[in-house]
Amino acid sequence: MVSIEELKEELKTILDDHRYIHSIGVMESCEKLAKNYNLSEEDTERLMRAGLMHDMAKHMSAEESIKYCEDNNLKVDYIESVLPSLLHGKIAADMCKKKYGFDDEMCEAIEFHTTGRMNMTIFDKILFCSDKTEERTRDYEDVEHYRATPYRDLDESIIEIIDYIIDDAVKNNRVFHELSAQTRNYLLLNRQK
Repeated sequence: MVSIEELKEELKTILDDHRYIHSIGVMESCEKLAKNYNLSEEDTERLMRAGLMHDMAKHMSAEESIKYCEDNNLKVDYIESVLPSLLHGKIAADMCKKKYGFDDEMCEAIEFHTTGRMNMTIFDKILFCSDKTEERTRDYEDVEHYRATPYRDLDESIIEIIDYIIDDAVKNNRVFHELSAQTRNYLLLNRQK
């Protein structure tokens, strides 16, 4: 498998400085959370790779994103067709599988790092939380609260983050992907069992 250092060097040629620094921050957060949840050294390193490469398609334009999906037989749903920026996780997952040999668990975490999904794995949960709370570039209001929560309870953290995303979308008259609402409802219902 390609080393983390080689992936970093390649990523520098793809992303702007801010997105690259964010990706490093996500990788570091993935490492800390993986250790917090006692993942093996191998799983921690796999998760770090996924965290590093999760936004590797973020630089693509809407047109490039749609074309990539068409050319590679990736399904685009209605919301993604309206907001092609949501496709970057799906595209990055596909690229990582084909170019670097990332396994399914890594690729699925990358694919769903923006929206979440029902039945999230620990890889999905850690990458989702790391993307929203990494320490290098995330500086929104109450970020320290959102950074602390995943160390106690990943599900609670995801619910809080999705609540924040939905609330922000409603306040600003923007749409959000229904997978986020499904993820939130799934986690809430599971907590009540």
